[in-house]
Amino acid sequence: MKVYMSVDLEGICGTTHWDEVTRGGERYHEFQKQMTAETAAACNGAIKAGATQIYVRDGHASAKNIIASDLPEPTVLIRGWSRHPYMMMQDLDDSFDAALMIGYHSLGGSPGNPLAHTMSSTRVARITINGLETSEFLINSYTAAREQVPVVFVSGDQALCAHASTHIPDMQTAAVKSGSGNSTVNLHPQRACREIEEKVGAALSGNLQKCMPTLPNSFDVRITYTSSMEAYKNSFFPGATLVEDNTIRFESADYFEVLKLFLFTL
Repeated sequence: MKVYMSVDLEGICGTTHWDEVTRGGERYHEFQKQMTAETAAACNGAIKAGATQIYVRDGHASAKNIIASDLPEPTVLIRGWSRHPYMMMQDLDDSFDAALMIGYHSLGGSPGNPLAHTMSSTRVARITINGLETSEFLINSYTAAREQVPVVFVSGDQALCAHASTHIPDMQTAAVKSGSGNSTVNLHPQRACREIEEKVGAALSGNLQKCMPTLPNSFDVRITYTSSMEAYKNSFFPGATLVEDNTIRFESADYFEVLKLFLFTL
């Protein structure tokens, strides 16, 4: 079994404030280690379920956070940004049997996590696709759908897990924390790792095809920026139009074109 794993940091157990997820922050290394531990737990669950190839995509900030030596074999770690439009799903293709998402967080504007955002915590206020409030989970699950790869598991904050389940009801989820204003309520870090390992194993032992995301036939994308100047500049992306002072619109029947929009305007 060949498994793809996309990993972020803002949905990792314990992370609450930006200095904890920003390299150079006083407590960054503590949560870098927890990010690695939760990733390793997911890998161990996958191996127990029969995975023989595991590709781990570090998808946070510099994409150079996960401590490779703490991951079990046979993992392959993807670090840094190639600038391919798949971004957090770089190197995913139809050879994979399943995709997992670890440490994912609520969408921008959500109260489910003090670190909630979509793609950019400073430049983007909200993104919608076909009228749906859009998260990084949804963006990346559509990428998986494009490659016909089931998304069988996600871990992160409670609100993100609920959001994911509305799109893929049969997937396994592990909520390791919840948000309350500018605070979080967290599982014990070791319990979080145990739950991730157990639920990844269950997800990969089930009917994977029941977790195939549905890719829409066409896409009406709206990106609302925190700055009208940002919206004005990005309205010149081919096919984009300025529909409000701080919002652009883009329509396409090809999701890869949407991903190219995101690559160049987010």
